[in-house]
Amino acid sequence: METDLARRVIPALEAVVSRILPGATLLSAEPFGVDDAEVLDPATTKGLGYGVPLRLRVKEADGTERSLVFHTAKPDQFGHDRRADRAAELLLAFDRFERIPGHVHALDVGAVAKNGRDLISLGDAGEFYLVTSFAEGHLYADELRRIAQRGATTADDLAHAEALARHLVTIHAEKLDAPQRYQRALRDLVGSGEGIFGLLDAYAPDVPAAPPERLMGIERSLTDWRWRLKAQSARLCRTHGDYHPFNVIFSDAGQIALLDASRGCAGDPADDVTCMAINYVFFAIEHPGTWATAFRDLWHRFWRVYLEASADRELFAVCAPFLAWRGLVVANPVWYPHVDGPGRDRVFRLIERALAAERFDPGFADEVFA
Repeated sequence: METDLARRVIPALEAVVSRILPGATLLSAEPFGVDDAEVLDPATTKGLGYGVPLRLRVKEADGTERSLVFHTAKPDQFGHDRRADRAAELLLAFDRFERIPGHVHALDVGAVAKNGRDLISLGDAGEFYLVTSFAEGHLYADELRRIAQRGATTADDLAHAEALARHLVTIHAEKLDAPQRYQRALRDLVGSGEGIFGLLDAYAPDVPAAPPERLMGIERSLTDWRWRLKAQSARLCRTHGDYHPFNVIFSDAGQIALLDASRGCAGDPADDVTCMAINYVFFAIEHPGTWATAFRDLWHRFWRVYLEASADRELFAVCAPFLAWRGLVVANPVWYPHVDGPGRDRVFRLIERALAAERFDPGFADEVFA
């Protein structure tokens, strides 16, 4: 935080001090350097700080003077590029500092208001909440359930699959020039708790068709894929981040509304495409026999329309690890406990076939249902 910003937030800092230490007054607020050790040992100084803290000198009600430290966090490429990351860092500090013997005390945590001056305390907060608008209509997942029960598609079903593919093209039309954000998306894909490693950890050792040796083979292949994809940062675009049938609503007029965009809304378009496509496989394995009569057509039509509308000629060269991620979700008994061993094996064979190929082919799904 720069000195001029410190001046602007002095009234808010005074309010924070008064809240933390009733009756205390703020005497001064001055920024620390990024690394005060530089004058003593240049070889060990940091090249980057996560935010320049302020030293707050205060006088308590009994006249005792003491210092507090006001911390902020700034964006960087080490997992703090999103505002939510930086919020998580500070909230975690507030929750954990008191548990470490000898650690400095965490006295308050909060947010700087949008006006850049006021400070909003979250020290007494528990879990967070979010309020959104409401979308009328039905979940696309309910539509897929009806298709599975009928074992056949209608003209409206095919039209909706095409509409979803074209809607994704619209989302992905906003291209982004930020290689570090693409690398972050790949890290989230492979290494995060919601990503591949987290999903693999959620498989118990005795899950049918998913022995540890099979999961380890998938994991090894996916780490190789991350390095292959790092050079593809030009593909970065706006994404939804969780584009599956339980996050898509169709109105009675056929309009699309989306729920729960996530993971920074920036990544490879293959993420969204595979997220939706894998569900045509999932609903087919849950309802034996419906691949040939219903879901095969939806699967191929969705891929074809997206490719024609987007002209994304690289999609099949990069989509395998994203398909693997989404396949590991729908085959995971934590999320879908009713998937049986043969059904899970079909999903895993599709994952393994995709990861082993130089280019993905939608026909791989036909092979696992043969």
